[in-house]
Amino acid sequence: MQTVTLGKTGITVNKNGFGALPIQRVSMEEAERILRRAFDGGIRFFDTARVYSDSEEKLGAALSDVRSQIYISTKSQALTAEGFNRDLETSLRNLRTDYVDIIQFHNPPFCPRPGGEDGLYEAALAAQRAGKVRFIGITNHRLPVAQEAVDSGLYATLQFPFSYLASEKDVALAQSAADAGMGFIAMKALSGGLITNSAAAYAWMTQYPHVLPIWGVQRMGELEEFLSYIDNPPALTDAFQAVIARDRAELAGNFCRGCGYCLPCPQEIDIPTCARMKLLLGRSPVEGNVTPEAQARMARVDDCLHCNQCASRCPYGLDTPKLLEENLAFYREFIAGYQEK
Repeated sequence: MQTVTLGKTGITVNKNGFGALPIQRVSMEEAERILRRAFDGGIRFFDTARVYSDSEEKLGAALSDVRSQIYISTKSQALTAEGFNRDLETSLRNLRTDYVDIIQFHNPPFCPRPGGEDGLYEAALAAQRAGKVRFIGITNHRLPVAQEAVDSGLYATLQFPFSYLASEKDVALAQSAADAGMGFIAMKALSGGLITNSAAAYAWMTQYPHVLPIWGVQRMGELEEFLSYIDNPPALTDAFQAVIARDRAELAGNFCRGCGYCLPCPQEIDIPTCARMKLLLGRSPVEGNVTPEAQARMARVDDCLHCNQCASRCPYGLDTPKLLEENLAFYREFIAGYQEK
């Protein structure tokens, strides 16, 4: 079994964290079943967030009786001390606990610091002194903010997108966190579902012993794949290297990661889905993307106002309206051919 220690926190778990964003999409009963199987199978690190609708509640319902045996990280998107304190109290109630192991500032557009007018860092410190928080972390999709957080020495952990599609700068960021004694939690380890070979994804992660991937899980079959890697971790073989090379050639660079920070759209366009439909059609079952509902969802791209709100929010600097147009054109050609079959 491969283990990861998150920097100076002393938190040591096997190299399988549970990303609890997707369980908001399943019923309470199914979520409890999946979470309990994750625990029984050996997963001990569970990551959620205040904005993941009922994810915290499901985690609390499933695992409150084994709280002392697991580590929980959650997040607050608040940009004021008052909002942060309110989020934390809500999270504690939902999770059925009196403390969280890691509280994370959730993708802020800046690096919170002591003395800031927002009061965020002081609020987190006060929560830590009160025993409601063990460690203070930060998540981000913006490389400059993430690097500032590492360099600041203020944070126990950084959560950042990291997969085998990572750039050289992303890899350097992960190394700088290790050098600083900072825990590194890898979100988007399957790149929002675009990476379909979980064994290759896991094998690539073995190169970075200080990195803890959190796998987004909403189906029992997905979970069983990752549980099987606890006792039999995939090695980075030539075959997996070839898979990674093919995916990097197709995906690395100018593509939508599906993070959702472009939302909300004033025209109610499902941007994370529509802006990567070409990739989804090639990497997931076609049937779910050609239904009348799916076609209606894609047709909303015609309503785009080109207000560029989505582009201004994109942490990857993508020209989102252009991506939407390109994906809609491809989709319509695809549907025309599909209907002729």
